[in-house]
Amino acid sequence: MPTDDDLNRLVDAAEALDPQPRQRRWVSASFCILDAVYSIGARYDSVVVPVVHRVAVDCGIDAPAVPNSADEAPDPLPLGVFLDRYPDSAALVAGTQNKQRTSTRGGILKADAVLRHAQVLCEHEVRTLQDARELLADQARLEKVEADLRGIPGEGAAGVRRGYLWMLLGNDDLVKPDRMVLRWLARQGVSVSAGEARFVLAIVAERLSVRIGRRISAWELDHAIWLAARVRAVIPAV
Repeated sequence: MPTDDDLNRLVDAAEALDPQPRQRRWVSASFCILDAVYSIGARYDSVVVPVVHRVAVDCGIDAPAVPNSADEAPDPLPLGVFLDRYPDSAALVAGTQNKQRTSTRGGILKADAVLRHAQVLCEHEVRTLQDARELLADQARLEKVEADLRGIPGEGAAGVRRGYLWMLLGNDDLVKPDRMVLRWLARQGVSVSAGEARFVLAIVAERLSVRIGRRISAWELDHAIWLAARVRAVIPAV
């Protein structure tokens, strides 16, 4: 684990990223699951966002995302309705126009993984965005749901996808310690595992909050790292 000097260096680097509050959010738990599953190993703007918007259009929903400051409204696509609309992976592949798999080495279809996530949540009486927020506030229930989600192929021991899903559903203190995050940490001289990265970024967010006098959530830091990585990817090396 990083030393205190390492953490101070990370806080400096994090401050330079200028983390900002969440600007927009999905209006349905169904869209959050789509985002969480399709975003792993895929380009967000060119793959994930179009997938969510295709499903929204297919289900007659005009605005799948709203400003984060917007008032809460009933979930327009509860998971039960979503599963009725897409009873199998073939139906969801048709709706998303996407045949990606969770892994290039024998992974299941992402469409299949989405449906399995939705089914697990429904089995635990979580069908709407509001239900999910209540789940996140109940640690005992959450642990039972996580135990079942771990059985979905491709979840992985680090729980990257689960952490990202909870973040999308409303827990800004969780992050998805994916390759972008791990690479950013490594560039700052801190090489850790995915599980350790989640803990490290939580500490960095807390220290940065104290430094600048405004609460910085782990989500804000994660998103700032993602934005920086995206810019880094499109600027050619010289």
